[in-house]
Amino acid sequence: MEDKTRILIVDDEKSTRESYLKILKSKSDLIVEQMDNTSQVFKKLKKLEPDIILCGLSLPKMDGLELCRKIKSSPDLEGIYFIMVSSEESEDAKIRCMNEGVDDYLVRPISPDELLSRIKVGQRITQLLKSTIIESKRMFSEIDVLIIQDGGCAPGYNPVTAFLTYHLEGMGREVYATKEGFKSLVDKSDNFLRLVYDPVKYKKLDHLPGVFHAAPLSEWRGAYLRSERFRDFKDHDVQVRAASTIKKKNVKAIIAIGGNGTFKGIYDLCNLIPTCIQVFFVPVTIDSDVAGTDCIGQHTGVEAGAEKIRCYMADARTHKRVYIVEMMGANSGFHALHSCLGSRAHLAVLPNSRINHAEVVEAINKREECVIVVAEGYKKAERDEKGIKDNAAEYFYKELLATKIKINKRVVCEPFSRDIRGAAPNNMDISLAQRMAYNVAEYLKAGTSRLMPAVQSGREYAIPFNQISTDNMKEEDLKGLTNRLTGIR
Repeated sequence: MEDKTRILIVDDEKSTRESYLKILKSKSDLIVEQMDNTSQVFKKLKKLEPDIILCGLSLPKMDGLELCRKIKSSPDLEGIYFIMVSSEESEDAKIRCMNEGVDDYLVRPISPDELLSRIKVGQRITQLLKSTIIESKRMFSEIDVLIIQDGGCAPGYNPVTAFLTYHLEGMGREVYATKEGFKSLVDKSDNFLRLVYDPVKYKKLDHLPGVFHAAPLSEWRGAYLRSERFRDFKDHDVQVRAASTIKKKNVKAIIAIGGNGTFKGIYDLCNLIPTCIQVFFVPVTIDSDVAGTDCIGQHTGVEAGAEKIRCYMADARTHKRVYIVEMMGANSGFHALHSCLGSRAHLAVLPNSRINHAEVVEAINKREECVIVVAEGYKKAERDEKGIKDNAAEYFYKELLATKIKINKRVVCEPFSRDIRGAAPNNMDISLAQRMAYNVAEYLKAGTSRLMPAVQSGREYAIPFNQISTDNMKEEDLKGLTNRLTGIR
């Protein structure tokens, strides 16, 4: 019974239905049902579960084409093979129907042999589709190693994902990824991908929905397997739902990729899942907001940020003006600090900087041009408390105006430019991604867990989760180097 093909005949003429029924009943591998009302068909499809629908085009109330559109637009029904039967012989009529989703088109009158041959084609296609669905469901029923990308986009998310897949696949492990970070763990839909690096293996599996070729990610910008930050993941109940999904999928290992917010999310999740599940974290963040290691993305971010500031420096010299530029740096200010150092801007204002604003204004007035870099996290809590919508650069400028000392230059405030997030990862970050991916694969192979790979000053080591700090404040001597306005000359 399970191997038989279910066919639904839909036509308003009883004689037509009986004619088709007589022909199809001669085949023992078919189960045939009939209906005369298209408006009722759509409501009963899930109960009837037909593999093939044989439907007349010109029907009252809802014609066959409208029924086909509704079926093909429904994810649960789009796999039904739809054969349209019409008295219109024109090529235009056939093309119009095929463009709307019709799988086959027959013109009346239909000979028994032609009808049976067309049904046979539909059987082959639906059986292939069924086997693909079964194989895909089996593939995603249990997950071996799950990669979760989350947090703000940074150069390097894609490469480290590709390199992790490469090393883990070489160890005989199967690699999966959530499509939208932590959010995928609490969505009702099956929101996972199977990552395959080896091209030969990928060709064998690419007919299955959800299989993704990871090798090209090694050179892609951005972060393909994530969307915006999933801020709801801070909620304990949401984390419990995510943990339930992980247990249900029998996940063996998790590798989270991102910045400080992602680490906090995976750290909380560790308290809700069995300790037998190996968990690792890879730091990818432009602002290097994880202490004790270089972070993938920081080198590209500084390079792109410094070049952007150099452009402002050139324009400031040309037009004899002052630029106050907001740069990334929510907590530590790493990006703003090092972008300022690399470009030789005149002052870096970091989240924890203490500024003598009157002194800054007096120094500006003595210069022909000036570029000041302000980290986006500068006095963020104060701005939020006051309900101020100004960006960090605008807020700092208003603090200068509040000194009541006239600024004798034109001042231009520029907001943080997010194009830095989409920069192509440079060689330093690509190399860092390769080293960290290899080390995580080795940690997993060794049976360890709750570790972050770290690379600093060329030295490689691992930091346990309970020793990771996400408050990566910068050295005072470096802050001094970025003050060429009122400090070092």
